Amino acid sequence: MSRYTYTTPTQTFLLHYERAWLAFLRTTVLSVLFLFAGCANGDFGRIRTSLVKDDMHDWVGKEAPGRKNKPGSNFPLTDAERQLRDLAFPLIEPPYDRQRWYSVLEEYGLTGAAETPFPDRSAYANQLLSTPVRSHTARYSKLVEDIRNDVIRVDPFFAVARYVIDMDRKRKESLKEFAASNGKQSREEARARMAENVAVIRWVQKSLNARSASYQLALERLVVETPSPMAAEAERSITLLQTRIAAHQGVLNAEVAAGPVPPDPILGK
Repeated sequence: MSRYTYTTPTQTFLLHYERAWLAFLRTTVLSVLFLFAGCANGDFGRIRTSLVKDDMHDWVGKEAPGRKNKPGSNFPLTDAERQLRDLAFPLIEPPYDRQRWYSVLEEYGLTGAAETPFPDRSAYANQLLSTPVRSHTARYSKLVEDIRNDVIRVDPFFAVARYVIDMDRKRKESLKEFAASNGKQSREEARARMAENVAVIRWVQKSLNARSASYQLALERLVVETPSPMAAEAERSITLLQTRIAAHQGVLNAEVAAGPVPPDPILGK
């Protein structure tokens, strides 16, 4: 602009107004980003309690592999079914996506995570090895931390899964016994809910197998790139995870569902 250009009071006001508006927008956007960035700062990457809603993981059953575009159930979730979905999410969420600014969006199923439920086996290793660190031991520590976080989640999830399976077995028997009291719509809703529960459990099983393979590949690349005595600890952690996974591989088998009734994971009886 020429130094001889004359600016009217109205133009000056509009210019200041535009700058103030842009500053406001930048502040708002940054505030939202910082909110999301800090929303996953709880234990093991959980989002803040203030952002947790009872139905935040309801989408897991409807979006599970094999269920998308199929009729879903409108039945309300039981406490155990909701807990099943809550415990499933950390085991299907990629470990490298925890504590990101968009973590809360993933919790609510808004990022399309179900589109690629089982990431490429090398994705975790690529992320781990490409993250800048001050010491190579930090990568080993991160690997061990992610594995152990999964280890402590496995048994609680499958305890709830066994209870849900048993309740669905009883629900199936009730469908036969009380067929006259339940119309076609109710029967279809019940079958859809049972299919969703099974799909959630299968999703976690396949995800755990994929995660274990990803951790193994990451370790194999780490010991070549930056050898360290910490590799032994990482190897033991992977072995422990594989043992936990193997212990629950048959959870959906008929003989498991027909076994002893597991305790209520909510009430403990």
